[in-house]
Amino acid sequence: MTPWSSEALGSGAFVDPYAVHPRDTAAPAQARPRDDGDFLLAPPDPADRLGHTLDPQDQRRLALHATLTAAGIPPMPEDRAVIDQISALPADVNEVLQRWLHHTL
Repeated sequence: MTPWSSEALGSGAFVDPYAVHPRDTAAPAQARPRDDGDFLLAPPDPADRLGHTLDPQDQRRLALHATLTAAGIPPMPEDRAVIDQISALPADVNEVLQRWLHHTL
């Protein structure tokens, strides 16, 4: 990229390359509808949520997966059995393990 120079103008006039032209500040034209089917989704309706809750062991398993991934240690498929065993331990053991992993970040 070559540097910009006002010497090429010849008249010696100063041109501000960052100046805003009045026609640039006019309101943009109305957006045309898009034909490609791309649109924003409506926010979820809380009444449509499922009434099921996760088992505490499953919650600990998901939290452990997330913590490991955030710590830069993504679980491998062969780690599933070990993660299931760790998740079966009492909740306080799982919390301590996650706290240790959070401190490694």
